[in-house]
Amino acid sequence: MTFKEEILQGIPSELPNVKPYETEINHAPKRKEILSAEEKKLALKNALRYFDAKQHATLLPEFKQELETYGRIYMYRYRPDYKIFARPISEYPGKSEQAKAIMLMIQNNLDHAVAQHPHELITYGGNGAVFQNWAQYRLTMSYLAEMTDEQTLVMYSGHPMGLFPSHKEAPRVVVTNGMVIPNYSKPDDWEKMNALGVSQYGQMTAGSYMYIGPQGIVHGTTITVLNGFRKINKSPKGGLFVTSGLGGMSGAQPKAGNIAGCVTICAEVNPKITHIRHSQGWINEIIDDIEKLVPRVKTAIENKEVVSIAYLGNVVDVWERLDQENVTIDLGSDQTSLHNPWAGGYYPIGYSFEESNELMANNPEKFKEEVQKTLRRHATAINKHTAKGTYFFDYGNAFLLEASRAGADVFAENHIDFKYNSYVQDIMGPMCFDYGFGPFRWVCASGNPDDLAKTDQIACEVLEAMMQNSPEEIQQQMADNIQWIKGAQENKLVVGSQARILYADAEGRMKIAEAFNQAIARGEIGYVILGRDHHDVSGTDSPYRETSNIYDGSRFTADMAIQNVIGDSFRGATWVSIHNGGGVGWGEVINGGFGMLLDGTKEASKRLESMLFWDVNNGISRRSWARNEGAIFAIKRAMEAQPLLKVTLPNLVDENLL
Repeated sequence: MTFKEEILQGIPSELPNVKPYETEINHAPKRKEILSAEEKKLALKNALRYFDAKQHATLLPEFKQELETYGRIYMYRYRPDYKIFARPISEYPGKSEQAKAIMLMIQNNLDHAVAQHPHELITYGGNGAVFQNWAQYRLTMSYLAEMTDEQTLVMYSGHPMGLFPSHKEAPRVVVTNGMVIPNYSKPDDWEKMNALGVSQYGQMTAGSYMYIGPQGIVHGTTITVLNGFRKINKSPKGGLFVTSGLGGMSGAQPKAGNIAGCVTICAEVNPKITHIRHSQGWINEIIDDIEKLVPRVKTAIENKEVVSIAYLGNVVDVWERLDQENVTIDLGSDQTSLHNPWAGGYYPIGYSFEESNELMANNPEKFKEEVQKTLRRHATAINKHTAKGTYFFDYGNAFLLEASRAGADVFAENHIDFKYNSYVQDIMGPMCFDYGFGPFRWVCASGNPDDLAKTDQIACEVLEAMMQNSPEEIQQQMADNIQWIKGAQENKLVVGSQARILYADAEGRMKIAEAFNQAIARGEIGYVILGRDHHDVSGTDSPYRETSNIYDGSRFTADMAIQNVIGDSFRGATWVSIHNGGGVGWGEVINGGFGMLLDGTKEASKRLESMLFWDVNNGISRRSWARNEGAIFAIKRAMEAQPLLKVTLPNLVDENLL
C-alpha cells in the first residue's frame, strides 16, 4: 500500500499486525494508576468505539494490557507502516491545499527527530500530545485527505469529531485541547480524563500542529540570555549560564548559549534525549561525572570558550558543587517540565533515571515527596549563588510555583511575590511583548532547503528596510532580529521541517508575509505556512509567564487568549487552536495559536493583513490597558498606521494623589 493509500484508508477495516515495542525509541514513562475498576471498563469502552464490533474481542485484552502496562491506551497496533515526517506538500493526498498543509505540520510534530515520545504521540514537555491514540491520528489524516475548502474539521482534544459544512474563508480546522470546566483542572483531573480517553494536554504547539523542533524557542532563549548578560553589565564571553532540561523546548538552551557566546551547563537526567541533542549538534559535549565537570568548566571560563556542556545527572548536584568550588554562575535558570512534576517533568536527586520512573509509577506519593525534597534543595543552592551575585530568572516552567508549593525558600519579604522575577517580567515582557515583538514562524511547504534560504533573505531585506525608519524605542529589537536571521543558516537550526522563527512585530510580520506571498506568486518559492508560538504577545494568558508583567490585577483572566483565537478564526486563519495548559501546567494557563497557508493569491494577501494585524494588536491593547509603558507607545503607533483602529487608552493616576 502506498503512502497516499494508507492515509486515505483511515482506520483499516482489517486488523493490522501487532507492532513490536521498540526499545530504542524514547518512550513516555508509565502513567500512575488512577482509574477505578469501573472507570477502567469505561476507558476500554471509549477506546473500542473507534472500531467495528467484530474486532472488539481481539482488541479488548490488548487495550487492557496497554492500560495496565502504560497507564494509557495508545493503540500501538495502529501505528502506520510509513515513516512519519514533514513531506513536501505535493506528496499528500487531498482536495484542499490548506488541509495538506495541516497534514504536513501534524507529521512534523510526530517526526522521530522532532517528537519527544513519538510512539505515544507526545511532541514535547512530557505530556504535550498531538493525539491521544493512533486511531485518532489515522482518522484525522483521512478526514483531511477528503475534505474540501467548503468544510471545517472539528478537533476535540485529539478526537476528530467530524467534517462540518462551512465556507472558504472559514478555518479548515478548529482545535480545542483540555478545555474542561475550571474546577476540574487539577493535575489528577488531567490524569484521569486522559486515561479515560476524553481529554488531552496539547501543551502549546504540540496539540496545535505548529511545533518546529527546539528552534521554535531557541531565538527567544538567545534574546533572553543576551539580555540577561546586558542586565548584569557583563559580556557573555567567559560568562557562565547554568540551567537544566534537554527536552523538546529546553533543548534549545545550550544552542542559545552558543549563539549568545557564553559557557553553558545544561543538566539532564535522561540519557536518550541527551545523546539525541548531542547528535543533532545542539550541545557540544556530554559529561556524566561531576568530578570531571568542575575542572572542565573552570578551564572554559578561563579561556572564554563558547561551549555548551550537557551534564548527564541531576542539576542540583551542579548548583551545590559549584557553590562548594566557589565557581561564579553569572546567569541561572531551569527549564525542566515542572508543569508536569509528578509524571516525568522533574526528577528527584539520589535516584537513577530508571529508579525514578519505577518509583513514579509504583509509589507516586513517595515520588512526589522526593521531588519536593529535591525542589527545596534546588532552591537553597540557587539562593546561595544569588547571594554571591548570580542573576537567576524563572523560565516560565513553573519552577518557582512548584518550589513554593514544596515549601522552598523562594518568596520575597512580603510573602506574596517570588524573590526572583520570571524572564517575561524582566526581559521578554517589557522589551518584546509590550512592543508587539513575538515568535513569528514559517515553514516552507516544499520541504526544499533552498526555499528556506530564500525566505531568510526576504525576511532580512524587509527588516533592514524597516529599520531605516523605526523609532528609537525598537531599534535594539530590530538589530537583534536582523543579526539572528543573518546567522540562521550557519547555526543549523533546522530539525524536521524547513522552518524558521523570527521575532517580529505586527508591521514586520505583515510585511514579511506579504513579501513571501508575492515571491510565491512569481514562482520563486513554493507555498509557505505561517504560524507562531503561543508564547506570544496576545496568544496566551499565563499569570506566571506570558502575562506575568501585567500588574493591574488581570493576570488571572483569560479574555485575551479567547478573544485572540476567536478573532483569528474569522479574519483568515487556516486553522486555530485553544488550549488549557501549556508550559506552566493544566489549569494554570489558557493559550491559543493559529496556522495560515500562503499560496500566492490575492485572497491570501487579504487574509494575512487582516489576521496578523489583529493577532498582535489584540495583545498590545490589553497590555496598554494594564498601563504598560511600551504597549501604550506601541498601540498609539498602530492607531496612527491604521485609521480603523481605535483602542481605549488608560488615564494614568498620580501616585502622590493616591
